[in-house]
Amino acid sequence: MDRYISAPLKKEEIEELRSGDYVYITGTIYTARDAAHKRMYETIMEGKELPLSMKDNVIYYMGPSPAKEGCPIGSAGPTTASRMDKYTPTLLDMGLKGMIGKGKRSKEVQEAIVRNGAVYFAAVGGAGALLSKCITDSEILAYEDLGTEAIRKLTVKNLPAIVVIDSAGRNLYETAVKDYKK
Repeated sequence: MDRYISAPLKKEEIEELRSGDYVYITGTIYTARDAAHKRMYETIMEGKELPLSMKDNVIYYMGPSPAKEGCPIGSAGPTTASRMDKYTPTLLDMGLKGMIGKGKRSKEVQEAIVRNGAVYFAAVGGAGALLSKCITDSEILAYEDLGTEAIRKLTVKNLPAIVVIDSAGRNLYETAVKDYKK
């Protein structure tokens, strides 16, 4: 089923999403990859405040290429989500409600998704140039010294993704294999 949702995410919208749904996300999301996650985690462990609130927000695991003149961002494809798994349960417990990436998630992340009523989306790898057309604004929010891995605030319009793990724990990567074998 196709669904149009807004970011930051609302509890009611998350609860209606089902593994396998196609979604189009409009609103404000943030980027963060490996180095930014490590730095955020260290900040949390030091008892300091993060540069953005996790509450109801979506993090896109993406490091863009440089923007062409007149464009808000360069190619904006997803990176492998499992590289952030070490840090993700902590961020989910702090209120993060959505993640966009590619690939499988650990058991600990899946449990944290269910525990916190969150959702994991997959974006199509290799389609970064097309996905960038859904980004209407991009600004570096924190960790500028990390270059492409800096945290960015993005404004997106109809960014396409697929619900992989929904708030009830249904996992498309598991159910699709079972359905295929039938």
